[in-house]
Amino acid sequence: MTENAFEAIAGTADLLLLCDHASNALPPGMGHLGLAPELFRTHIAHDIGAAEVTRALAHRYGAPAILGRWSRLLIDLNRGADDPTLVMKLSDGTIIPGNRNAGPDEVARRIAAYHAPYHAAIRAELDRMGPRAVVISMHSFTPAWKKAPRKWEVGVLYDRDTRLAAPLMARLARAGFAVGDNEPYSGALEGDTLWQHGTRRGLPHVLVEMRQDLVAAPRMALDFAARLKPILDLALADLNNSQK
Repeated sequence: MTENAFEAIAGTADLLLLCDHASNALPPGMGHLGLAPELFRTHIAHDIGAAEVTRALAHRYGAPAILGRWSRLLIDLNRGADDPTLVMKLSDGTIIPGNRNAGPDEVARRIAAYHAPYHAAIRAELDRMGPRAVVISMHSFTPAWKKAPRKWEVGVLYDRDTRLAAPLMARLARAGFAVGDNEPYSGALEGDTLWQHGTRRGLPHVLVEMRQDLVAAPRMALDFAARLKPILDLALADLNNSQK
């Protein structure tokens, strides 16, 4: 297992926090993939604010967390190994020169070096935690898409398991958030992180999408985590009560 493919935070809670798109960094030897360095500060390189919220929640819960160490432009950890968008050649209108000629051998190399170790670490942690584990994946989304403002402040994504998604959406709405129900993206993507580690294991799970203007600065991300924690507490209590 290549440990530098991910960041691991130890914890004892029955909650595993994940952050697929935590980082905008690239490993040595990859340069900038032919892109201007300033593009790595944008959403095409990472989920802005998501890593800071993930670490803050892990600390508050005493929960384990696994975060991707490298940019989604290198390889997208929230895709199955056979997904054609695993190594993106075009992202939000930007051509990725360093990926343009990434053929099957190079994609296989990146899978072995970065994608496989990340998912192996998640499997190992869930094996250790056992059947009481709950999986929460943290992401963030842009305030607008193709110049159209997005009204949601938080999106709750899920596939067909709503054991945690339903109470979390209700609790977020009750707390005053504008909540997206499988918005701004759908959680029904076979092969993605939650499908692999939640759906296939039968574990309660959810993907939380945060609007980036609410978490863009470190202080904002910490404040958001502090606001989100008691809401998650209530949703997790609802989940536990429903399973008794």
